[in-house]
Parts: sequence; C-alpha cells; structure tokens
Amino acid sequence: MYLIVSRSFPPELGGMQSLMWGLSRELSKNFMIKVFADHIEGHKEFDEQASFSIERVGGIKLLRKYRKAQLINEFIKENKIEGIIADHWKSLELIKTSKKKYCLIHSKEINHPKGSSQNKRVIDVLNNVEKVIANSEYTKNLAIENGVNKNKIIVINPGIDPVKKIDKKTLDKVASLLKVKTPRLITVSRFDKRKNHEKVIMALRNLKQIYPNIVYICVGYGEEEENIKKLVIELDLGAQVMFFKDISNDLKNALVAKSDIFVMPSIIYKKSVEGFGIAYVEAAQYGIPSLGGKDGGAADAIDHEKTGLICDGNNLDDIYSSINTMLENKKYVEYGKNAKEFVYKFQWSKIIEEYKKILN
Repeated sequence: MYLIVSRSFPPELGGMQSLMWGLSRELSKNFMIKVFADHIEGHKEFDEQASFSIERVGGIKLLRKYRKAQLINEFIKENKIEGIIADHWKSLELIKTSKKKYCLIHSKEINHPKGSSQNKRVIDVLNNVEKVIANSEYTKNLAIENGVNKNKIIVINPGIDPVKKIDKKTLDKVASLLKVKTPRLITVSRFDKRKNHEKVIMALRNLKQIYPNIVYICVGYGEEEENIKKLVIELDLGAQVMFFKDISNDLKNALVAKSDIFVMPSIIYKKSVEGFGIAYVEAAQYGIPSLGGKDGGAADAIDHEKTGLICDGNNLDDIYSSINTMLENKKYVEYGKNAKEFVYKFQWSKIIEEYKKILN
C-alpha cells in the first residue's frame, strides 16, 4: 500500500488538486492506495465515488498538520506500507518512518533564500526522501540552486485527461458571444501579477491598430481583477476585452477551443513563479498554440517555434511582437496542429508510467 498525503485535493478546484486527483486515480489502478487529505466542504459526495480510501483531516489549519501527521504515523505502525507520496515538503516534515518517501515539488514552495530557516527546513526534508519529483526542468534547477541533492531529483510533468467532446449547443453559444471578433486571444487563469494580464492588455492597444476586430478573452478571478478592468477602461479597450468568471467547464473549454492563441507570458513576481503551466497543455489539446514567458517552466509545456512561442514577459515589445508573429500569415494554425500532436505525451496514460518506474 502507498499513502498519498495531500494539502490540495478535490473537490477543491485548482491545478494542484487536479494533479493529485489524477495521480491518486491512476496509481490506484496498479497499487493499493490510501489518501490523507484536508477536510473541505462537500467532500463526502466526492469521496464516495472514488475507487480508493480517502481520510479527511479537519480542525484549525495551524494545528491540522500535527493532527494529520499523528494519524499517518499511527496508520504506518498498524499497516504494511510500501511508501509515502506527498504533494508538499511540509506534509512529510513530521512523518517519522523508515519507509520510502517521495515528494512532489512545484517551484514557489521551495523558493526561499538560501541559508534561511525555511530553506533549511526544505533541504532537511527533501534530502532525506527517496525521490524528489519536479514538475519541470525549471523547478528541478531551482531545487538544485536551493541545495537539494541533484541525484534525488527526477522530472515528471503533470498529467492531463483526454478532452471530452464539447456539445454543439455550447459551441454555438460561444460563436454567438464572439460573433465576428477575430483574431481571438485567451487566458484562463487567476488574475494575479505573475500571470501578466496587464502587459497583454497593453500590447493589445497596439495590436488593435493592425487587427481592428481582435478580442482578448479573460477567464478567471483573483485579486488583480479590478485593476485589470480599470486598465481596460483607461486604454479604451472595452470592445476588445471580454471577462468571464464562474462559468461551467464546458463553456470554458468551448471558449478555448474557439480561440486562436492562448496567451500567458508569466513572470516571476516576488518569489511566485509558474513552475510548469498546465493551462498551456490543456489549450494544446484543442489545437490551440500558446505564448508563454521565459521565467518558469513554460518551456516544458511549449515547444518554442513549433507549438507556440516563449517570450520575455517583462518586455512589452517582445510580448507584442510574439503575438504579432503568430498572427501574421496565420502562423498560429501551423503551431496549433503541432501542439495537438505534442500534447499526447502529457496524457495520464503516459505520465503514470514514469511514476511506476520509480515506485516498482
């Protein structure tokens, strides 16, 4: 039996939650597993449809990790365990066992000043596990720079499920919403500084001189939402930018499928960085190429000049010229075809084989 210890698990929404659900589901097809996850409203209905055991741990967040560690330590003593897989180094910090431990790393959570108390805690945990599983080459290199033993690190990109066919009714709805607006740029993400909506909108001001019917579709919510909306008004781009939030998955996917380029030229903001960028891969499944930023792990998800472009997200001219390069002569069509083929390697049926190699 393998234990999966997660701080981010469905029914809570998010990229990490999707990753841990996919990993748990796929591993359960080959191994007996048990998940220890945080309590979340509405979990009972979700947990009942899982093919494996999920134990939820509630209580005050500050004390929860101690209670969770206590439950796990007791479970290990009473059961035959092959190993423990965690989605955060903190999840392993209090687990006392000689069993093999594996820790997923994503970027931000290990990015502390070298020599700081947080950095020392990270290193103490990660240098004492069997394998550290980085979500990208960027995250692997970040871990090495911060003192993690490079021989312990393996890169396994996050997995994705095959896309479901979008029903005609939803596609017709999107066609009606967008009408003659073209070309179509889209970002599906939280509104935060790292995602860089601001510079895309600033580039849009110049792009509309060449493409008067251009539209930028923003799907998501977050702390920067109001600032972004103010910028749109200031730059007189109300006709070029459309905002969507609290929409169904079907509608979100249809908006992506009917777009031309997925744009998210991410930057490093404070210590926050895009460790991989699952959104690029999800767009590629619909044959939509991406523009990503050079800071972070986008290079694992985008094959530069084949399935999209990587630009300097801090450079407005580079963002503008990169989008224009993809739009000129409809270069995005070629990139989109390549993206749809490239993305196959990220399907869970392929990714899980990498996990099986290190667990067997």
